[in-house]
Amino acid sequence: MIGQEHIDALTKILGDKGVVTRQEDMQAYAIGARYDKGHAAAVLRPATTAEVSAAVAYCVRNGLAVIPQSGNTGLVSGSTPDGTGSEVVLSLDRLNRQFELDSDNRSVRVDAGFRLSDLNRRLEEYDLFFPIDLGADPRLGGMIATNTGGSRFLKYGDVRRNTLGLKVVLADEDGTVLDLDCDLRKNNTGVDWKQIFVGTSGAFGIVTECVLNLERVPKQTATAFLVPASGAHVVPLLNAMEERLGAYLSAFEGMSKNAIAAALAHVPSLRNPFQGGNVPDYLILAEISRTWEPREGEQSLDAVLESVLAEIWEAEEAPLADGFVGPPHEIWALRHALSEGVKHLGKLIAFDLSFRRGDIMAFCDHMKAEMPEKFPGVIVCDFGHIGDGGVHFNLVVARDSPLLTDAAFEQRLRDWVFAVAVEQYGGSFSAEHAIGRRNQSYYDFYTPEKLKELAGGLKTLTSPGKLGSVRFG
Repeated sequence: MIGQEHIDALTKILGDKGVVTRQEDMQAYAIGARYDKGHAAAVLRPATTAEVSAAVAYCVRNGLAVIPQSGNTGLVSGSTPDGTGSEVVLSLDRLNRQFELDSDNRSVRVDAGFRLSDLNRRLEEYDLFFPIDLGADPRLGGMIATNTGGSRFLKYGDVRRNTLGLKVVLADEDGTVLDLDCDLRKNNTGVDWKQIFVGTSGAFGIVTECVLNLERVPKQTATAFLVPASGAHVVPLLNAMEERLGAYLSAFEGMSKNAIAAALAHVPSLRNPFQGGNVPDYLILAEISRTWEPREGEQSLDAVLESVLAEIWEAEEAPLADGFVGPPHEIWALRHALSEGVKHLGKLIAFDLSFRRGDIMAFCDHMKAEMPEKFPGVIVCDFGHIGDGGVHFNLVVARDSPLLTDAAFEQRLRDWVFAVAVEQYGGSFSAEHAIGRRNQSYYDFYTPEKLKELAGGLKTLTSPGKLGSVRFG
């Protein structure tokens, strides 16, 4: 806990609505989206960049540790306080007033406390959207701090690609505000400072405002389920789709049989789309899209997709075993239900990994072959963004399994998965979730000393105060 004099001073800065100290009111800020739970000394809720600056400056001058928190939807314990009760959570949930759209520039200047859904709801009438498609509904500041990607990364890229400018508060004694609010797409007049704050988990500064690139909402969409001839045929199938569809291709998502079966079993609203109810070993969700309304005489996207699939089907050594075009809302419903279904199977041990596209299926097949011998009783329920090399490598253990009585089991399992992913396959141990307490030891182990030294120097330069849950140096 922190002294009452600090609470009083912070309340003077932020007002009564800006400081939360009752334990029951702080619970939502202290519990993460996946298992992590801490204790906050207080929760600060500034409503403007100036208030963020004043509150952070006070905390730094008085040696108080600050944990920036956006939507608290992260999965690696990056936005929640530890268990000491000595850390102050600074939430962005009241930082959601500014909204300045420049439709000619296809950009928006917006406070970092906006939720993704709120932003896109405001943009609907202009037929624009921020093109990061996620299962969760985070706030923009957290999306920038973790550089999220999503299901349509293949077409639109990640948050880094779609961020034009930022306003950032540094954790120094002045609460320095860096105005990096550039709305230009081309600006090579020096260091691109905003990139320091994208994907670095809030350790170097707190994002309070952002200028974002927007895209036009697709007016035509077609989707299909594709059954590859084998795991080895998944990437050749992707290559064949890209060759024939180019920029039309907006998603290429992979789903394993175990993940699909879990979703069908635990989400009653889903319809089993497979003949005889037989789920294939692996399934691809493919989507193509266009931003204009259908024109007279123009081939529909359903017809385009069917024609392309027929070409691939008839090719020599075809990578496609089966496939069918279906309504987008039904096709995507299964993909979006995977996380919920997997969580119901038992104790979930989740990994967010990425690989070169050509290695992703090799890794998954290797792990499925090795798992029964290394960790019998662990079920692999993988799915992910094959088009950009990402995979949610989810492992599930029955809640009554004797494995869970071994205190060291989960750590051994994590160490083994990361060793294979990083050391054998050259992958990343954090594709989209950035670094939090859960990934700290792997950052420490896999990051070269020189890079840690440089990152530590950058942290000292930008935000010397106690900011964030991550140690980069």
